[in-house]
Amino acid sequence: MTTAPDATTYRLIDGKQTAEAIKEEIAAEVAQRKAAGQKVPHLAAILVGHDGGSETYVRNKVLACERVGFESTLLRYEDTITEAELLAKVEELNQDASIDGFIVQLPLPRHIDTNKVIEAVRPEKDVDGFHPMNIGRMVAGLPALLPATPSGIVELLRRYELPTDGKHCVVIGRSNIVGTPVSILLAKNLEPGNCTVTLCHSRTQNLPEITRTADILVAAIGRPGFVTADMVKPGAVVIDVGTTRVDDAAKKSGWALRGDVNFSEVAPKASYITPVPGGVGPMTIAMLLLNTLRAAKGEVYPR
Repeated sequence: MTTAPDATTYRLIDGKQTAEAIKEEIAAEVAQRKAAGQKVPHLAAILVGHDGGSETYVRNKVLACERVGFESTLLRYEDTITEAELLAKVEELNQDASIDGFIVQLPLPRHIDTNKVIEAVRPEKDVDGFHPMNIGRMVAGLPALLPATPSGIVELLRRYELPTDGKHCVVIGRSNIVGTPVSILLAKNLEPGNCTVTLCHSRTQNLPEITRTADILVAAIGRPGFVTADMVKPGAVVIDVGTTRVDDAAKKSGWALRGDVNFSEVAPKASYITPVPGGVGPMTIAMLLLNTLRAAKGEVYPR
């Protein structure tokens, strides 16, 4: 519990700790599978180019696989790879029976059609949860490999036992990766869920007026410090999805991660809030691992 002077008391939603708990659960199940002579889940990743954020993210995924006992494969390619060559690599992984799930790390170089690559991944191996079939199944309420970041947000709400039923949730950002799917998940007749959801974006008028009505505010717009104290209802639950690198001379690396929420301003008004780093980010990797385990078990698409 952290207390700000002359302000309300708020609690940090510790995504790192929660992700570790999920990894422990996955590791225990993998150990049981191994002891029973069953296949150990195998996650592969394709990394194109040398984007700093992508390099870090993929490295963390490889370490997470080691942590839970998965097999992992990392395939690196220069950003000069052609679209046809990348699609051929995707098809190789589709056909490789030893690999249960794989991701193509985004963003991709501009000369490659990202949607074409996403659609080329077989739905049963789409552990990022980006394929239109998985998105469609999610919308229809059918079993699906869910997008990792949105499902991680929902899992944080579940594990912190934060009430969602009938609450007003405002989502800032309508991307296909975070904003749109999390708005769908939180509106579903599920637990957590049953929210009344307002999805806001760059064309939304009177945004602060809308966000001030939110019991749960999800910021996923990719603009550091965008959400300020005047945009937040006292006692709201604030979920910060932003992870933008900004210059920071005080850091050895020369940069720091900043969220979409101005934490120092907003935290004193919140009841619960996720930090950056250490909030939603670690959950994304944990849910990716969970999707891979589900794919290996054939929970969504029978093997």
